[in-house]
Amino acid sequence: MPVKAGFRYDDTDLVGHHNEYMSVKLTVVGCSPAWPNPGGAQSGYLLEGPGRLLLDCGPGVLAKLREREAWPRVDTIAITHWHLDHWGDLVPWVWGSTLGPGEGVEQPELWVPPEGREMLCTIGGRLGQPEMFEQAFRLKEYVEGETFQTASGFEVTPHRVLHYQLLAFGFRACANGAVVGYSGDSGPSDSLTDIARDADLFVCEATLLKTNPEGGTRGHLSAQEAVEAYEAANAKRLLLTHRPFERPLEDSLELAHDGLEIEI
Repeated sequence: MPVKAGFRYDDTDLVGHHNEYMSVKLTVVGCSPAWPNPGGAQSGYLLEGPGRLLLDCGPGVLAKLREREAWPRVDTIAITHWHLDHWGDLVPWVWGSTLGPGEGVEQPELWVPPEGREMLCTIGGRLGQPEMFEQAFRLKEYVEGETFQTASGFEVTPHRVLHYQLLAFGFRACANGAVVGYSGDSGPSDSLTDIARDADLFVCEATLLKTNPEGGTRGHLSAQEAVEAYEAANAKRLLLTHRPFERPLEDSLELAHDGLEIEI
């Protein structure tokens, strides 16, 4: 597990400096790649600080959140891109919040990529309810490179990353003096440095066993490429994610798993 010199990770030390170092908590709700790992949910990362911010909401994430509370009380959801493993549980979220146990729970704001509002309206229309997402969420679009203030109290800056030909982003989220970088799905990209520069934690995808086995336009990273991005950004801690169960990882590297909690 790469941890830069000077980063306090000893458990006893963390206890002694709780107020200084534990200002934000990350919970890995789901971390599977495009196909689910055994028993796993797909992409969903919950940040808790001033409020609750969910980065991506893939299939299985809503069920995992409901293991903790009857209906998730999340202030903000932010979606990196439109591959289903990163947003698919927005659909059952709609049904539960408008017809089920989420009725009466305050609607989370939902930040989506540019032109995302139109896309969700089109999807809703094909499901018979064009306004279904507008009814369940306070829908907003972010702009590449422009920091947006969320209802959860986090400031989030979206940086465009390389993910085949798809419009895709990674996020840099800041609150309470803590910085978390999240790559989303990305091939090698200079934007990863901007996302993770001097961050307390860099959550970075490492889908590939080898560098660029597919050929052509890149869409994912190998573990070595993720480490290189982390080192270039001078981040303090690296958490690898979005990795298939079938692809082994060196013991020295820290790998996400559903339910993992990290205090920052």
